[in-house]
Amino acid sequence: MANLTSTTEFLLLEFSDIRELQILHFFVFLAVYLTAVTGNLLIIIAVAFDHHLHTPMYFFLMNLALLDIALVSVIVPKAIANSLLNSRSISYSACIAQVFFLLFLEGSDLAILTIMAHDRYVAICNPLQYETIMHRGACIEMAVSAWIAGTLNGILHSAGTFSVTFCSNMIDQFFCEVPQIIKLSCSDIYLVEVGIIIFSCFLGLGCFIFIIVSYMQIFAAVLRIPSVRGQKKALSTCLPHISVVSLLIFSSFFTYMRPQGHTSPEQNVLFAIIYTILPPLLNPFIYGMRNKEIKTALLKLSDLGYFCVGI
Repeated sequence: MANLTSTTEFLLLEFSDIRELQILHFFVFLAVYLTAVTGNLLIIIAVAFDHHLHTPMYFFLMNLALLDIALVSVIVPKAIANSLLNSRSISYSACIAQVFFLLFLEGSDLAILTIMAHDRYVAICNPLQYETIMHRGACIEMAVSAWIAGTLNGILHSAGTFSVTFCSNMIDQFFCEVPQIIKLSCSDIYLVEVGIIIFSCFLGLGCFIFIIVSYMQIFAAVLRIPSVRGQKKALSTCLPHISVVSLLIFSSFFTYMRPQGHTSPEQNVLFAIIYTILPPLLNPFIYGMRNKEIKTALLKLSDLGYFCVGI
């Protein structure tokens, strides 16, 4: 293959070459996108307008919802547009932007989930010191640190990925996914990005270990609570976070731990949907269904809306 030294665009993977199926993909992805954005937006509105939810836990939850909205917005609208317009192309600069924002948001997402585990640890294991440790300034600093860490992650990966020369412009995925772009490389410089990926995986593993250790200590503290009611109350504040982290862990496991040699394009698309679209789609439902305070806040807002409409 000849070197493509002046690549101006990439060709993404088509879901189908049958026009009727392309239209079907358009409506499916549009429904998924609107559902994910609406669900996360409702959480943001509930936390922002209900003063009872102005606590560290819900502050970080609002950050998570913002990241999830941005994450689906990086991938899904382009897939929707390509299906509607019967197109496969994405410009070189748009592909760089997609890689940067995808890795930036995923890194920030994991950092926020790690901070939320620390928040639950302090709340249950050191309740008397909770307000001292998790004060407003500390929460803002931790959130900013998470976003900065995600930004650095995005910069490193986008720089490492697009510093190479490409032999082809056909990406075997419906968005600009780093492993699929690396496969197009003509030179050994791609090993730099491989090293960055390995480094990021170790950091991600460190975050998962921190979360697991935090919950081991949380469960040990909960077991020391004398009343069953107290134990259930303590665990109820952790269940949504545990569910979201479990979803992220399992989706990451199925994505990165599967055999790479014999995967079909259809399997690659399925795994990509699992780790990029499924968590932002399900997170609002997990927190909405398992969190009474979020439900109460949304009911209050809906009652206020009906009242205003009646006026």
